[in-house]
Amino acid sequence: QVQLVESGGGLVQPGGSLRLSCAASGSIFSFYAMGWYRQAPGKQRELVALITSGGSTNYADSVKGRFTITRDNAKITVSLQMNSLKPDDTAVYYCNLVPWGRDEYWGQGTQVTVSS
Repeated sequence: QVQLVESGGGLVQPGGSLRLSCAASGSIFSFYAMGWYRQAPGKQRELVALITSGGSTNYADSVKGRFTITRDNAKITVSLQMNSLKPDDTAVYYCNLVPWGRDEYWGQGTQVTVSS
């Protein structure tokens, strides 16, 4: 069994920064990709950023230049540095892990609220 534990969400003013972190535990020693998705009220879950174990990244257009995703292959962790936050970034953020040859896993979600 694999568990993903997220941390770092909270309330921040527009223009501020937050850093989300996600750590995997359990029967996992490598992965194909890890990423962050988000879901705002009344909207579908959407990809925010994805990073492969090889370091390739993919960002949603709405966060390019503001968010940076990093990973630690040995520790099976992924982080998301979010700068210049906007009210539209308000959502529940979910960590995602795609192992090699296995079903993906999701974290429980962490709330990010951008408001003055």
